[in-house]
Amino acid sequence: RTGTSGDQVSRHLDRVGATLSEEARAWEIMAGGGATVEELKDVLRETLENRGALGNVRAHLRAEVSNALEDRTGLKRPDISNENLIINELIREYLVFNRYRSTLSVMLPESGQPDTPPFDRDFLARELRVRENDTSRKLPLLYTMLSNAQANK
Repeated sequence: RTGTSGDQVSRHLDRVGATLSEEARAWEIMAGGGATVEELKDVLRETLENRGALGNVRAHLRAEVSNALEDRTGLKRPDISNENLIINELIREYLVFNRYRSTLSVMLPESGQPDTPPFDRDFLARELRVRENDTSRKLPLLYTMLSNAQANK
């Protein structure tokens, strides 16, 4: 049995953003005098997994390991071709729009893409000859390119 009080568990669940049902499950596990450390770990792991927090940590860790290995070996990625710079910027815009921050945090160092976007959206649209309107300007260029391609079938 663990010596953790119910108030401590409740504060921890609150800190990680547990839902009421998840908190209720933790309390249920503790009923009858307490819970094992393994049971509490399971509840916390499930809560963090459901909230996407574990996925974010794993993605960040992968990016950091990749950076550390690159730093340690002294090998730098080859220069990115203009085509890859443009493709990566389209992907970056899509990831930012959809709030895929973890994916972006891994993509940038792995691809060698600069942290600061090298092109603005207008340049990309002109370079790719994307026809836009007021509505399409609110979406990533990839959506507009797909829509234009489907319209031209």
